[in-house]
Amino acid sequence: MKHFIYFSSKARTSGNFDVNNLMKAGRMDIAIHSIISALFLSHDVRKDVKVHLIFYGAPDPPKHIEIKINPELNISKKDIGTLIKKILYKYKKGERKEVFPGCFVEKRSFLQVIDELQEKGVEVFILDKKGADIRKTQIHKDCAFILGDQEGLPKKEFKRLKKTVKSISIGPKTYFASQTISIVNNELDRQGN
Repeated sequence: MKHFIYFSSKARTSGNFDVNNLMKAGRMDIAIHSIISALFLSHDVRKDVKVHLIFYGAPDPPKHIEIKINPELNISKKDIGTLIKKILYKYKKGERKEVFPGCFVEKRSFLQVIDELQEKGVEVFILDKKGADIRKTQIHKDCAFILGDQEGLPKKEFKRLKKTVKSISIGPKTYFASQTISIVNNELDRQGN
C-alpha cells in the first residue's frame, strides 16, 4: 500500500466551508487537487493508495482524514470538495469514524499518523529538495510520502522527521503538492510498485 500524507496548517477542521470558495477554507483546493492526483488515473483509479489529510486549521484541530478507493464508494473528481465537507461534518469526538466506505475521520496529530505507519512497518519518506534522488532510491511496496501545503511543514516537525524518516527528492524544482504526488506515483509505476 502506498500512502500520501498531506499536511495543512490552515485547512478547515469542520465541514462549515463553502465548496465554491475553497481559498477561504484554508486552501482546501490544494487538498482536493492532491487527492485527485493520488487516487485518479485517466479512466481508472488507484486501488493501492491511501491519502491521509492532516488539517490544523480552525476551529478544532487536528483532524485526520483517510481516503482509500472502495468499490462501494461512488466518487468522482468533481465530488471531492463535497466529500471532504461531509466527512468533516460527520466527525464524532473520541472515535475513528468511517463516514463512507474507505473514508475515515478522527482527531489525530500529524506525528501520530506517521508514528502509526512506522509501527506497521511502512517505509516513510519526506519530500525534500535536498533528499536522495527518487530515481536512484529503491522503494518498497509499503511506503508513505509526506508533503505539505503552500506553507510546507512546520519547522519543528520537519527537523524531528528528518531524524526518523528518509528524505527523498523529485528534482531541483519546487512543485505544487498535487504535481509532486503525480511525479511520485509515476516513479513508483516505473519501478513496478
